[in-house]
Amino acid sequence: MTRTEAASKQPRRTQEQRSTEMRIRLLDATIDCLVEYGYAGTTTPRVAELAGVTRGAQVHHFGSKTDLVVAAISHLAQRRTEAAMQEVGRIKAGPDPIATVLDFLWELHQGPLFIAAMELWVAGRTDPVLAAEMGKVEPFVNNAVLIALNRYVPDEVRRKDARDFVYTAMDAIRGILVSSFIASDPERAHRRWLRASAHLREAARVAVPGILVAD
Repeated sequence: MTRTEAASKQPRRTQEQRSTEMRIRLLDATIDCLVEYGYAGTTTPRVAELAGVTRGAQVHHFGSKTDLVVAAISHLAQRRTEAAMQEVGRIKAGPDPIATVLDFLWELHQGPLFIAAMELWVAGRTDPVLAAEMGKVEPFVNNAVLIALNRYVPDEVRRKDARDFVYTAMDAIRGILVSSFIASDPERAHRRWLRASAHLREAARVAVPGILVAD
């Protein structure tokens, strides 16, 4: 059978499948646009260009920038949740579980998905529509992180302490990364995190000993 004959025997995509693929391309391009150009520079023509689709096709799926970005928020949340689950699957238990968890949280906040989320958080300060949409999906992302880390907290009584510890660590990471966006030294953020994580480890051991235990 020739390659042409094999291709002809493959089932054709339905209109619904093509429409779904087009939407995903546009949403992925929106995330890329947020990372490269920021929220202010994310325009529907630019997204259409990055997605490799016509303006007409883009308008057919998303009539305005608000429609596009609101849809992208849920898409971004899904990708961030998937990244959290994939990242936690790479964790290997070691002699210092607290350090392992802190390293996991740091890695989770690296890369374009976090930058895109930051652009939307900042834009949401003055845009109530964006703020409301981010408020709906952000708890799902955080819960995915907490669920993934439950393996390190076998004692249910201690899980509230663990949750508070993880939220505090994420607050520290996000603050460090935001303040480092304008830094000329790309390693500055990581140095600050190493300093902060050392304090977090000691605080966890003193305040809630046994909060995280090795498998």
